[in-house]
Amino acid sequence: MTQASNHEKLLDTYARLAVRTGLNLQAGQQLLISAPLDAVPLVRRITEHAYKAGASLVTTVYADDVTTLARFQHAPEAAFDVAPEWLFNGMAEAFRGGAARLAIAGENPALLAGQDPEKLSRANKARSKAYRPALELITGFAINWCVIAAATPAWARSVFPGVSEAEAVDRLWQAIFACTKADLPDPIAAWETHNADLRRRTEFLNRRRYRALKYTGPGTDLMLGLAEEHVWKGGGGKALNGVFCNANIPTEEVFTAPHKELVDGIVCSSKPLSYQGSLIDGIRVRFERGRIVEMTAENGQDAFRNLIDTDEGAARLGEVALVPHSSPISKSGIIFNNTLFDENAASHIAVGQSYTENIRDGSRRSKEELAALGANSSLVHVDWMIGSGELDVDGIMADGTAEPLMRKGEWAI
Repeated sequence: MTQASNHEKLLDTYARLAVRTGLNLQAGQQLLISAPLDAVPLVRRITEHAYKAGASLVTTVYADDVTTLARFQHAPEAAFDVAPEWLFNGMAEAFRGGAARLAIAGENPALLAGQDPEKLSRANKARSKAYRPALELITGFAINWCVIAAATPAWARSVFPGVSEAEAVDRLWQAIFACTKADLPDPIAAWETHNADLRRRTEFLNRRRYRALKYTGPGTDLMLGLAEEHVWKGGGGKALNGVFCNANIPTEEVFTAPHKELVDGIVCSSKPLSYQGSLIDGIRVRFERGRIVEMTAENGQDAFRNLIDTDEGAARLGEVALVPHSSPISKSGIIFNNTLFDENAASHIAVGQSYTENIRDGSRRSKEELAALGANSSLVHVDWMIGSGELDVDGIMADGTAEPLMRKGEWAI
């Protein structure tokens, strides 16, 4: 088999995996896809498999880096307070009507580096406000949804800068196929086994009922309280529409909800964060009573500051996730400059919106009830990595007793 034909076979397997295991798309269900323009070959494969699975309609919304950059270079000043509210309202309406959602990542991680930070902040805030109705349905797990990635030239060049563009794209595709198990003889069976492993981990954590997690490592000394009635999740899960899906492919994490007011101490990032066209690295923050009160970053400091200034909840945590340092993505030795992959190479936290699935009976509780339990509310939800081979994590019981959870980045349980 030639290299080209092998790639096409793997691409087809990956597309089928996204439809069958990622989304578990149901007969008669509509599918809404968002993707970078360079992902067209993958989108076509996914669309084919979606219709084979019985989809009633597949609709794709494409993004183009060139036209996105043109806005920041040439648009009038008032343009940066505008967002396509009509489009996001349409997405929310589709989700309320039962449509599944597939997001394909692959944008240039440093597309907007060097652009006016104020314009970036205004544009991101306008977008976040307009997208809120759709985001709430996603974070509330109302529908089956999934995020995957496609190797694009700009992204590949950022990951493998020392080789030709063609080789960089090829190497990135190989890494994607390996990390998502698409290159295994039976990827769907492999994911069933992987989900079972993650489920055993979450069952253990849910039995222990820790009230907090204590993080200790280079530059990190953090006490992170957990929300009352928190629930650990990991791997695939059943959405409120009754469909079992895997929201992220790949995924190596188990995650839950921090208490928005019970986080204190200092924590440093361990990998770069790609956010809205900016690459942010060397983050160091200090929390007091759940809120970030001091922040620095070696690169992209303005972008991170603008992120946490989006609203009151953006400077508080909405997710905490544990990932072993020996995860397959970490062992690859690749820094992907893409949160979907990098967050599954390292334990991480997320500023912004909490997931209602991480609170017991969260979907049946009001916003006020969720807030009283410690769940955070925000227009954003952005993960950033804090784990490494030097990080220790303890589980803190209700009586203050500490139990080793991770040592040197590996599970101690």
